[in-house]
Amino acid sequence: MRALITGGSGAIGESLVREFACDCEVIFTYLSNNVKAAEIEKVTGACGVKCDVRDRENIDKIIREYSHFDLLINNAGISQIKLFTDVTAQDWDDMLAVNLTGAFNFTQSVLPSMLRRKSGAIINISSLWGETGASCEVHYSASKAGLIGFTKALAKEVEPSGIRINCIAPGAVESPMNEGFSHEDLLGACSFRQSGEVKKPEDVAKAARTLAEDKGVTGRVIIL
Repeated sequence: MRALITGGSGAIGESLVREFACDCEVIFTYLSNNVKAAEIEKVTGACGVKCDVRDRENIDKIIREYSHFDLLINNAGISQIKLFTDVTAQDWDDMLAVNLTGAFNFTQSVLPSMLRRKSGAIINISSLWGETGASCEVHYSASKAGLIGFTKALAKEVEPSGIRINCIAPGAVESPMNEGFSHEDLLGACSFRQSGEVKKPEDVAKAARTLAEDKGVTGRVIIL
């Protein structure tokens, strides 16, 4: 199986690469962390490709270099904590361009080969805030909610062709993105969830593995 994982040099991205590289050919994208990407390549044997998820021309070029992908994981994303009244038009555009349009770009580029083969799976990494919303993260929540809607709608459209589209929506996850929060703060952020636990990046990777292997599931949003 050949897998493409976007945002592979982040905490969740690295866990996804490690999870699938053990038995798959993995290509992952990264934006700027060349050193981290090289480390991941060395440890996992995966291939890192520098790519901005907003650059459709480069994305199409990358996809053309391979005959097909069996699995696409749209993981690349950014976040920002800011009062809604302070969010600029540029903040809004950047958030949606990376978190939502980035997934659109990769999916639309990869999907034709999957449709020709009538086989393939796509997993989108959203967020619990896409389901519940988060104070001071309106633009982030909106982008992740859009990704959930994108997943559900596209799953219905391509299901007759044998393509599965699913989504994972993690709550608080231990990662550099959350370094400014204490463990107690993170627990508080997710205390309304049934588990009430701060997740690890590996938990997201394991959920992705389950979705990738379960050929009977599509249009599902997994809340972690």
